[in-house]
Amino acid sequence: MRDRPSPGPTARPAGDPPPGHRRRWPALGVGLVAAFMTLLDVSIVNVAVPSMERALGASPSDLQWVLSGYALTFGLVLVPAGRFGDAHGRRTAFVVGITLFTVTSAAAGLAPSPAWLVAARLLQGAAAGVVNPQVTGLIQELFQGPERARPFGLLGATIGISTAVGPLLGGLLIHVGGTEHGWRWVFFVNVPVGVLAVALGWRLLPHRPRGRPDHRRLDPLGVVLLGIGVLLVLLPLVQQQWRNPAKWLLVPAGLLALAAFAGWERWYARRREPLFDLRLFGVRSYGLGALIALIYFGGFTAIFFVFTLYLQNGLGYSALVAGLAITPFALGSAAASAIGGRIVNRYGRPLVAVGLLAVVGGLLSVVLALDRVPAGVPVPWWTAAPLLLAGLGSGLVIAPNQTLTLSQVPVRQAGSGAGMLQTGQRIGSAAGIAAVGSTFFSALAASGGDWSVAFRNSLLIASGTIALALVAALVDILRSRRG
Repeated sequence: MRDRPSPGPTARPAGDPPPGHRRRWPALGVGLVAAFMTLLDVSIVNVAVPSMERALGASPSDLQWVLSGYALTFGLVLVPAGRFGDAHGRRTAFVVGITLFTVTSAAAGLAPSPAWLVAARLLQGAAAGVVNPQVTGLIQELFQGPERARPFGLLGATIGISTAVGPLLGGLLIHVGGTEHGWRWVFFVNVPVGVLAVALGWRLLPHRPRGRPDHRRLDPLGVVLLGIGVLLVLLPLVQQQWRNPAKWLLVPAGLLALAAFAGWERWYARRREPLFDLRLFGVRSYGLGALIALIYFGGFTAIFFVFTLYLQNGLGYSALVAGLAITPFALGSAAASAIGGRIVNRYGRPLVAVGLLAVVGGLLSVVLALDRVPAGVPVPWWTAAPLLLAGLGSGLVIAPNQTLTLSQVPVRQAGSGAGMLQTGQRIGSAAGIAAVGSTFFSALAASGGDWSVAFRNSLLIASGTIALALVAALVDILRSRRG
Protein backbone atom coordinates (compact mmCIF):
# COMPACT_ATOMS: atom_id res chain seq x y z
CA MET A 1 0.00 0.00 0.00
CA ARG A 2 1.14 3.51 -0.72
CA ASP A 3 0.37 6.53 1.38
CA ARG A 4 -2.29 8.70 -0.15
CA PRO A 5 -4.58 11.42 1.11
CA SER A 6 -6.98 10.06 3.66
CA PRO A 7 -10.62 9.66 2.65
CA GLY A 8 -13.24 12.16 3.51
CA PRO A 9 -13.00 15.78 4.51
CA THR A 10 -10.34 16.93 6.91
CA ALA A 11 -11.89 20.19 8.01
CA ARG A 12 -12.51 20.77 11.68
CA PRO A 13 -16.23 20.48 12.49
CA ALA A 14 -18.04 23.72 13.15
CA GLY A 15 -18.25 24.61 16.78
CA ASP A 16 -15.20 22.72 17.97
CA PRO A 17 -12.55 24.74 19.79
CA PRO A 18 -9.75 25.78 17.45
CA PRO A 19 -6.13 24.78 17.98
CA GLY A 20 -4.73 26.72 20.91
CA HIS A 21 -8.10 26.79 22.69
CA ARG A 22 -7.37 27.64 26.31
CA ARG A 23 -9.29 24.66 27.73
CA ARG A 24 -7.99 21.93 25.47
CA TRP A 25 -5.26 20.73 27.86
CA PRO A 26 -7.60 20.53 30.87
CA ALA A 27 -10.11 18.73 28.61
CA LEU A 28 -7.41 16.29 27.56
CA GLY A 29 -6.50 15.75 31.23
CA VAL A 30 -10.07 14.72 32.02
CA GLY A 31 -10.05 12.33 29.08
CA LEU A 32 -6.75 10.76 30.12
CA VAL A 33 -7.98 10.19 33.69
CA ALA A 34 -11.08 8.47 32.32
CA ALA A 35 -9.01 6.36 29.93
CA PHE A 36 -6.67 5.36 32.76
CA MET A 37 -9.60 4.29 34.92
CA THR A 38 -11.29 2.20 32.23
CA LEU A 39 -8.05 0.53 31.05
CA LEU A 40 -6.95 -0.10 34.64
CA ASP A 41 -10.01 -2.29 35.11
CA VAL A 42 -8.71 -4.69 32.47
CA SER A 43 -5.90 -5.85 34.78
CA ILE A 44 -6.68 -4.66 38.31
CA VAL A 45 -9.29 -7.38 38.84
CA ASN A 46 -6.86 -10.25 38.15
CA VAL A 47 -5.32 -10.20 41.63
CA ALA A 48 -8.75 -9.95 43.27
CA VAL A 49 -10.03 -13.25 41.87
CA PRO A 50 -9.12 -15.42 44.90
CA SER A 51 -10.88 -12.98 47.25
CA MET A 52 -14.00 -12.89 45.06
CA GLU A 53 -14.08 -16.67 44.95
CA ARG A 54 -14.04 -16.93 48.75
CA ALA A 55 -16.40 -14.03 49.47
CA LEU A 56 -19.12 -14.86 46.92
CA GLY A 57 -18.61 -18.59 46.46
CA ALA A 58 -18.02 -17.97 42.76
CA SER A 59 -17.41 -20.90 40.42
CA PRO A 60 -14.52 -20.99 37.92
CA SER A 61 -17.04 -20.16 35.18
CA ASP A 62 -18.30 -17.13 37.13
CA LEU A 63 -14.76 -15.88 37.65
CA GLN A 64 -13.96 -16.35 33.96
CA TRP A 65 -16.93 -14.17 33.05
CA VAL A 66 -15.86 -11.53 35.59
CA LEU A 67 -12.43 -11.36 33.95
CA SER A 68 -13.33 -11.82 30.29
CA GLY A 69 -16.81 -10.30 30.15
CA TYR A 70 -15.34 -6.83 30.62
CA ALA A 71 -12.99 -7.25 27.66
CA LEU A 72 -15.77 -8.77 25.57
CA THR A 73 -18.28 -5.94 25.88
CA PHE A 74 -15.45 -3.37 25.80
CA GLY A 75 -14.50 -4.57 22.32
CA LEU A 76 -18.07 -4.83 21.08
CA VAL A 77 -19.03 -1.17 21.34
CA LEU A 78 -15.82 0.65 20.38
CA VAL A 79 -16.60 1.42 16.72
CA PRO A 80 -20.32 2.28 17.15
CA ALA A 81 -19.45 4.45 20.16
CA GLY A 82 -16.71 6.21 18.20
CA ARG A 83 -19.12 6.87 15.35
CA PHE A 84 -21.74 8.18 17.79
CA GLY A 85 -19.18 10.64 19.14
CA ASP A 86 -18.26 11.70 15.60
CA ALA A 87 -21.90 12.45 14.81
CA HIS A 88 -23.28 13.80 18.09
CA GLY A 89 -20.29 15.27 19.88
CA ARG A 90 -17.58 14.01 22.21
CA ARG A 91 -19.04 15.56 25.34
CA THR A 92 -22.38 13.76 25.13
CA ALA A 93 -20.81 10.37 24.42
CA PHE A 94 -18.10 10.83 27.05
CA VAL A 95 -20.45 11.88 29.84
CA VAL A 96 -22.91 9.08 29.09
CA GLY A 97 -20.09 6.53 29.03
CA ILE A 98 -18.32 7.67 32.19
CA THR A 99 -21.64 7.98 34.08
CA LEU A 100 -22.53 4.39 33.21
CA PHE A 101 -19.00 3.27 34.11
CA THR A 102 -19.24 4.92 37.53
CA VAL A 103 -22.67 3.44 38.30
CA THR A 104 -21.65 -0.07 37.22
CA SER A 105 -18.42 0.17 39.22
CA ALA A 106 -20.47 0.87 42.33
CA ALA A 107 -22.83 -1.97 41.43
CA ALA A 108 -19.90 -4.38 41.05
CA GLY A 109 -18.50 -3.36 44.43
CA LEU A 110 -21.89 -3.96 46.07
CA ALA A 111 -22.43 -7.32 44.37
CA PRO A 112 -24.15 -9.82 46.71
CA SER A 113 -23.79 -12.74 44.29
CA PRO A 114 -21.65 -13.94 41.37
CA ALA A 115 -24.47 -13.35 38.86
CA TRP A 116 -24.80 -9.72 39.99
CA LEU A 117 -21.05 -9.20 39.68
CA VAL A 118 -20.92 -10.72 36.18
CA ALA A 119 -23.80 -8.52 34.97
CA ALA A 120 -22.15 -5.41 36.43
CA ARG A 121 -18.84 -6.26 34.75
CA LEU A 122 -20.50 -6.75 31.36
CA LEU A 123 -22.15 -3.32 31.59
CA GLN A 124 -18.95 -1.79 32.95
CA GLY A 125 -17.02 -3.07 29.93
CA ALA A 126 -19.58 -1.60 27.54
CA ALA A 127 -19.31 1.75 29.32
CA ALA A 128 -15.51 1.65 29.02
CA GLY A 129 -15.90 0.96 25.30
CA VAL A 130 -18.03 4.10 24.96
CA VAL A 131 -15.47 6.30 26.72
CA ASN A 132 -12.19 5.32 25.05
CA PRO A 133 -12.85 6.32 21.40
CA GLN A 134 -13.94 9.74 22.63
CA VAL A 135 -10.54 10.34 24.22
CA THR A 136 -8.68 9.58 21.00
CA GLY A 137 -11.22 11.53 18.97
CA LEU A 138 -10.78 14.46 21.35
CA ILE A 139 -7.07 14.59 20.56
CA GLN A 140 -7.86 14.57 16.83
CA GLU A 141 -10.31 17.45 17.27
CA LEU A 142 -8.38 19.70 19.64
CA PHE A 143 -4.91 19.28 18.14
CA GLN A 144 -3.66 19.36 14.57
CA GLY A 145 -0.78 17.78 12.68
CA PRO A 146 2.55 17.47 14.51
CA GLU A 147 1.16 18.94 17.75
CA ARG A 148 -0.87 15.75 18.24
CA ALA A 149 2.32 13.86 19.05
CA ARG A 150 2.56 15.13 22.62
CA PRO A 151 -1.05 14.33 23.65
CA PHE A 152 -0.78 10.92 21.96
CA GLY A 153 2.42 10.40 23.94
CA LEU A 154 0.49 11.11 27.13
CA LEU A 155 -2.25 8.72 26.02
CA GLY A 156 0.34 6.05 25.29
CA ALA A 157 1.81 6.52 28.76
CA THR A 158 -1.70 6.20 30.18
CA ILE A 159 -2.27 2.92 28.34
CA GLY A 160 1.07 1.45 29.35
CA ILE A 161 0.91 2.52 32.99
CA SER A 162 -2.72 1.49 33.52
CA THR A 163 -2.11 -1.98 32.13
CA ALA A 164 1.08 -2.56 34.12
CA VAL A 165 0.08 -0.91 37.41
CA GLY A 166 -3.30 -2.67 37.67
CA PRO A 167 -1.98 -5.68 39.60
CA LEU A 168 -0.04 -3.38 41.95
CA LEU A 169 -3.01 -1.15 42.77
CA GLY A 170 -5.29 -4.18 43.09
CA GLY A 171 -2.87 -5.86 45.46
CA LEU A 172 -2.55 -2.68 47.52
CA LEU A 173 -6.33 -2.28 47.85
CA ILE A 174 -6.75 -5.90 48.90
CA HIS A 175 -3.90 -5.56 51.38
CA VAL A 176 -5.49 -2.46 52.96
CA GLY A 177 -9.12 -3.61 52.72
CA GLY A 178 -8.52 -7.18 53.77
CA THR A 179 -9.00 -10.41 51.86
CA GLU A 180 -12.73 -10.53 52.60
CA HIS A 181 -13.77 -7.06 51.43
CA GLY A 182 -10.67 -5.67 49.75
CA TRP A 183 -11.84 -6.88 46.33
CA ARG A 184 -14.86 -4.57 46.58
CA TRP A 185 -12.55 -1.54 46.78
CA VAL A 186 -11.07 -2.57 43.44
CA PHE A 187 -14.40 -1.34 42.04
CA PHE A 188 -15.30 1.36 44.58
CA VAL A 189 -12.07 3.24 43.83
CA ASN A 190 -13.58 4.21 40.45
CA VAL A 191 -16.62 5.95 41.94
CA PRO A 192 -15.21 9.27 43.25
CA VAL A 193 -12.93 9.59 40.23
CA GLY A 194 -15.87 8.89 37.92
CA VAL A 195 -18.10 11.50 39.57
CA LEU A 196 -15.36 14.11 39.19
CA ALA A 197 -14.77 13.11 35.55
CA VAL A 198 -18.48 13.52 34.76
CA ALA A 199 -18.58 17.02 36.24
CA LEU A 200 -15.35 18.19 34.62
CA GLY A 201 -16.11 16.46 31.32
CA TRP A 202 -19.43 18.27 31.00
CA ARG A 203 -17.74 21.58 31.75
CA LEU A 204 -14.53 21.26 29.73
CA LEU A 205 -15.14 19.01 26.73
CA PRO A 206 -16.22 20.65 23.46
CA HIS A 207 -19.89 20.41 22.58
CA ARG A 208 -21.79 20.62 19.34
CA PRO A 209 -23.50 24.02 19.06
CA ARG A 210 -27.27 24.15 18.95
CA GLY A 211 -28.74 24.51 15.51
CA ARG A 212 -25.87 22.64 13.85
CA PRO A 213 -26.80 18.98 14.23
CA ASP A 214 -24.95 16.27 12.37
CA HIS A 215 -27.50 14.20 10.44
CA ARG A 216 -25.24 11.21 9.88
CA ARG A 217 -27.03 7.97 10.69
CA LEU A 218 -25.48 5.27 12.82
CA ASP A 219 -25.85 2.53 10.15
CA PRO A 220 -27.83 -0.01 12.27
CA LEU A 221 -27.12 -3.03 10.06
CA GLY A 222 -23.41 -2.23 10.08
CA VAL A 223 -23.50 -2.05 13.88
CA VAL A 224 -25.22 -5.46 14.07
CA LEU A 225 -22.87 -7.19 11.60
CA LEU A 226 -19.75 -5.78 13.25
CA GLY A 227 -21.07 -6.65 16.70
CA ILE A 228 -21.83 -10.25 15.71
CA GLY A 229 -18.43 -10.63 14.06
CA VAL A 230 -16.46 -9.25 17.00
CA LEU A 231 -18.54 -11.26 19.49
CA LEU A 232 -18.03 -14.56 17.66
CA VAL A 233 -14.29 -13.98 17.29
CA LEU A 234 -13.75 -12.85 20.89
CA LEU A 235 -16.04 -15.30 22.70
CA PRO A 236 -13.98 -18.49 22.28
CA LEU A 237 -10.79 -16.53 22.98
CA VAL A 238 -11.93 -15.07 26.30
CA GLN A 239 -13.88 -18.11 27.54
CA GLN A 240 -11.04 -20.39 28.61
CA GLN A 241 -13.44 -22.47 30.72
CA TRP A 242 -15.14 -23.80 27.61
CA ARG A 243 -13.30 -27.06 27.00
CA ASN A 244 -15.24 -28.23 23.95
CA PRO A 245 -13.04 -27.79 20.83
CA ALA A 246 -16.19 -26.99 18.86
CA LYS A 247 -16.06 -23.49 20.35
CA TRP A 248 -13.37 -22.61 17.79
CA LEU A 249 -15.98 -22.94 15.02
CA LEU A 250 -17.25 -19.58 16.24
CA VAL A 251 -14.08 -17.91 14.91
CA PRO A 252 -14.65 -18.68 11.20
CA ALA A 253 -18.32 -17.81 11.68
CA GLY A 254 -17.21 -14.49 13.12
CA LEU A 255 -14.85 -13.89 10.21
CA LEU A 256 -17.74 -14.51 7.81
CA ALA A 257 -19.80 -11.94 9.70
CA LEU A 258 -16.92 -9.46 9.45
CA ALA A 259 -16.67 -10.16 5.71
CA ALA A 260 -20.39 -9.46 5.42
CA PHE A 261 -19.83 -6.24 7.38
CA ALA A 262 -17.12 -5.19 4.92
CA GLY A 263 -19.37 -5.91 1.94
CA TRP A 264 -22.26 -4.00 3.47
CA GLU A 265 -20.08 -1.01 4.33
CA ARG A 266 -18.82 -0.78 0.74
CA TRP A 267 -22.40 -0.81 -0.55
CA TYR A 268 -23.65 1.58 2.12
CA ALA A 269 -20.80 4.04 1.45
CA ARG A 270 -22.18 4.68 -2.06
CA ARG A 271 -25.29 6.26 -0.54
CA ARG A 272 -24.46 7.45 2.97
CA GLU A 273 -21.52 7.72 5.33
CA PRO A 274 -20.78 4.21 6.63
CA LEU A 275 -20.16 3.13 10.21
CA PHE A 276 -16.47 2.76 9.31
CA ASP A 277 -14.83 3.94 6.10
CA LEU A 278 -12.92 0.89 4.83
CA ARG A 279 -10.77 3.14 2.65
CA LEU A 280 -8.80 3.97 5.79
CA PHE A 281 -7.20 0.53 5.57
CA GLY A 282 -5.84 1.59 2.17
CA VAL A 283 -3.87 4.39 3.83
CA ARG A 284 -0.54 2.78 4.74
CA SER A 285 -0.11 4.72 7.98
CA TYR A 286 -3.48 3.47 9.24
CA GLY A 287 -3.55 -0.06 7.81
CA LEU A 288 -0.04 -0.99 8.89
CA GLY A 289 -0.33 0.78 12.24
CA ALA A 290 -3.54 -1.10 13.04
CA LEU A 291 -1.82 -4.39 12.16
CA ILE A 292 1.18 -3.59 14.38
CA ALA A 293 -1.15 -2.66 17.25
CA LEU A 294 -3.15 -5.88 16.91
CA ILE A 295 -0.03 -8.07 16.94
CA TYR A 296 1.77 -6.12 19.66
CA PHE A 297 -1.15 -6.19 22.07
CA GLY A 298 -1.33 -9.95 21.49
CA GLY A 299 2.06 -10.29 23.18
CA PHE A 300 2.09 -7.21 25.43
CA THR A 301 -1.08 -7.87 27.45
CA ALA A 302 -0.27 -11.54 28.02
CA ILE A 303 3.00 -10.69 29.79
CA PHE A 304 1.24 -9.44 32.91
CA PHE A 305 -1.22 -12.33 32.92
CA VAL A 306 1.45 -15.04 33.07
CA PHE A 307 3.83 -13.04 35.28
CA THR A 308 1.09 -12.64 37.91
CA LEU A 309 0.30 -16.37 37.72
CA TYR A 310 3.96 -17.29 38.11
CA LEU A 311 4.65 -15.00 41.06
CA GLN A 312 1.44 -15.65 43.02
CA ASN A 313 0.60 -19.27 42.26
CA GLY A 314 4.06 -20.56 41.47
CA LEU A 315 6.29 -18.71 43.94
CA GLY A 316 3.69 -17.85 46.57
CA TYR A 317 4.13 -14.08 46.55
CA SER A 318 1.27 -11.89 47.75
CA ALA A 319 -0.86 -9.87 45.34
CA LEU A 320 0.91 -6.70 46.48
CA VAL A 321 4.42 -8.07 45.87
CA ALA A 322 3.35 -9.47 42.50
CA GLY A 323 2.11 -6.03 41.54
CA LEU A 324 5.31 -4.36 42.73
CA ALA A 325 7.35 -6.78 40.62
CA ILE A 326 5.78 -5.37 37.45
CA THR A 327 6.37 -1.74 38.47
CA PRO A 328 9.69 -1.40 36.55
CA PHE A 329 7.81 -2.07 33.31
CA ALA A 330 5.25 0.63 34.18
CA LEU A 331 7.94 3.17 35.06
CA GLY A 332 9.88 2.52 31.87
CA SER A 333 6.72 2.72 29.78
CA ALA A 334 5.70 6.05 31.33
CA ALA A 335 9.10 7.65 30.79
CA ALA A 336 9.53 6.44 27.22
CA SER A 337 5.95 7.32 26.21
CA ALA A 338 6.51 10.95 27.14
CA ILE A 339 9.73 11.01 25.13
CA GLY A 340 8.34 9.01 22.23
CA GLY A 341 5.39 11.35 21.84
CA ARG A 342 7.77 14.28 21.39
CA ILE A 343 10.14 12.72 18.86
CA VAL A 344 7.87 10.51 16.76
CA ASN A 345 7.39 13.23 14.13
CA ARG A 346 11.15 13.32 13.64
CA TYR A 347 11.86 9.59 13.46
CA GLY A 348 8.58 8.02 12.36
CA ARG A 349 8.20 4.24 12.06
CA PRO A 350 11.88 3.45 12.85
CA LEU A 351 11.19 4.70 16.39
CA VAL A 352 8.45 2.07 16.73
CA ALA A 353 10.83 -0.60 15.42
CA VAL A 354 13.44 0.36 18.03
CA GLY A 355 10.80 0.10 20.73
CA LEU A 356 9.67 -3.34 19.55
CA LEU A 357 13.27 -4.54 19.50
CA ALA A 358 13.75 -3.32 23.08
CA VAL A 359 10.60 -5.12 24.26
CA VAL A 360 11.72 -8.39 22.67
CA GLY A 361 15.21 -7.95 24.12
CA GLY A 362 13.83 -7.21 27.57
CA LEU A 363 11.55 -10.25 27.61
CA LEU A 364 14.31 -12.58 26.40
CA SER A 365 16.53 -11.13 29.12
CA VAL A 366 13.86 -12.07 31.68
CA VAL A 367 13.99 -15.65 30.36
CA LEU A 368 17.80 -15.71 30.69
CA ALA A 369 17.65 -14.13 34.15
CA LEU A 370 15.37 -16.86 35.46
CA ASP A 371 18.11 -19.43 34.79
CA ARG A 372 20.59 -17.44 36.87
CA VAL A 373 18.67 -16.36 39.97
CA PRO A 374 21.03 -16.85 42.95
CA ALA A 375 19.72 -18.81 45.92
CA GLY A 376 17.93 -16.58 48.38
CA VAL A 377 17.48 -13.66 45.97
CA PRO A 378 13.82 -12.76 45.30
CA VAL A 379 12.87 -13.23 41.64
CA PRO A 380 11.37 -9.70 41.33
CA TRP A 381 14.76 -8.14 42.10
CA TRP A 382 16.41 -10.26 39.41
CA THR A 383 13.85 -9.42 36.72
CA ALA A 384 13.58 -5.67 37.47
CA ALA A 385 16.20 -4.46 34.97
CA PRO A 386 14.96 -6.59 32.03
CA LEU A 387 11.38 -5.48 32.72
CA LEU A 388 12.52 -1.85 32.81
CA LEU A 389 14.10 -2.31 29.37
CA ALA A 390 10.91 -3.91 28.04
CA GLY A 391 8.85 -1.07 29.52
CA LEU A 392 11.06 1.55 27.89
CA GLY A 393 10.55 -0.23 24.59
CA SER A 394 6.80 -0.43 25.08
CA GLY A 395 6.66 3.32 25.63
CA LEU A 396 8.27 3.81 22.21
CA VAL A 397 5.68 1.52 20.60
CA ILE A 398 2.19 2.36 21.84
CA ALA A 399 2.14 6.16 21.72
CA PRO A 400 4.26 6.67 18.56
CA ASN A 401 2.39 3.94 16.69
CA GLN A 402 -0.94 5.48 17.63
CA THR A 403 0.24 8.91 16.49
CA LEU A 404 1.39 7.54 13.13
CA THR A 405 -1.69 5.35 12.67
CA LEU A 406 -4.20 8.17 13.18
CA SER A 407 -2.15 10.93 11.52
CA GLN A 408 -4.16 10.85 8.28
CA VAL A 409 -7.61 10.07 9.71
CA PRO A 410 -10.06 12.93 9.05
CA VAL A 411 -11.45 14.65 12.14
CA ARG A 412 -15.03 13.68 11.25
CA GLN A 413 -13.95 10.00 11.31
CA ALA A 414 -11.68 10.29 14.35
CA GLY A 415 -13.96 8.34 16.69
CA SER A 416 -14.76 5.46 14.36
CA GLY A 417 -11.14 5.25 13.19
CA ALA A 418 -9.88 5.13 16.77
CA GLY A 419 -12.63 2.67 17.67
CA MET A 420 -11.56 0.24 14.95
CA LEU A 421 -7.92 0.57 16.03
CA GLN A 422 -8.86 -0.20 19.63
CA THR A 423 -11.10 -3.09 18.56
CA GLY A 424 -8.04 -4.66 16.96
CA GLN A 425 -6.13 -4.12 20.19
CA ARG A 426 -8.87 -5.87 22.20
CA ILE A 427 -8.95 -8.81 19.78
CA GLY A 428 -5.16 -9.02 19.89
CA SER A 429 -5.17 -8.94 23.69
CA ALA A 430 -7.77 -11.69 23.92
CA ALA A 431 -6.00 -13.88 21.37
CA GLY A 432 -2.64 -13.32 23.04
CA ILE A 433 -3.86 -14.20 26.52
CA ALA A 434 -5.57 -17.31 25.13
CA ALA A 435 -2.46 -18.48 23.23
CA VAL A 436 0.14 -17.55 25.84
CA GLY A 437 -2.05 -18.77 28.69
CA SER A 438 -2.61 -22.08 26.91
CA THR A 439 1.15 -22.44 26.44
CA PHE A 440 1.68 -21.68 30.14
CA PHE A 441 -0.73 -24.33 31.42
CA SER A 442 0.33 -26.93 28.84
CA ALA A 443 3.99 -26.49 29.83
CA LEU A 444 3.02 -26.62 33.51
CA ALA A 445 1.28 -29.97 33.00
CA ALA A 446 4.03 -31.41 30.78
CA SER A 447 6.79 -30.43 33.23
CA GLY A 448 5.08 -31.96 36.22
CA GLY A 449 4.21 -28.63 37.82
CA ASP A 450 7.41 -26.69 37.13
CA TRP A 451 6.22 -23.08 37.19
CA SER A 452 9.54 -21.69 35.97
CA VAL A 453 9.41 -23.81 32.81
CA ALA A 454 5.83 -22.75 32.17
CA PHE A 455 6.73 -19.08 32.62
CA ARG A 456 9.77 -19.31 30.33
CA ASN A 457 7.82 -21.02 27.55
CA SER A 458 4.97 -18.54 27.70
CA LEU A 459 7.37 -15.58 27.64
CA LEU A 460 9.03 -17.02 24.55
CA ILE A 461 5.64 -17.16 22.81
CA ALA A 462 4.90 -13.57 23.86
CA SER A 463 8.33 -12.47 22.60
CA GLY A 464 7.78 -14.24 19.30
CA THR A 465 4.43 -12.51 18.86
CA ILE A 466 5.99 -9.09 19.45
CA ALA A 467 8.79 -10.02 17.04
CA LEU A 468 6.13 -10.43 14.33
CA ALA A 469 5.08 -6.83 14.94
CA LEU A 470 8.75 -5.86 14.59
CA VAL A 471 8.89 -7.64 11.22
CA ALA A 472 5.83 -5.68 10.04
CA ALA A 473 7.46 -2.40 11.09
CA LEU A 474 10.73 -3.28 9.35
CA VAL A 475 8.90 -4.20 6.13
CA ASP A 476 7.22 -0.79 6.17
CA ILE A 477 10.55 0.97 6.73
CA LEU A 478 12.17 -0.89 3.83
CA ARG A 479 9.25 -0.16 1.51
CA SER A 480 9.33 3.52 2.43
CA ARG A 481 13.04 3.78 1.62
CA ARG A 482 12.50 2.15 -1.75
CA GLY A 483 9.90 4.79 -2.51
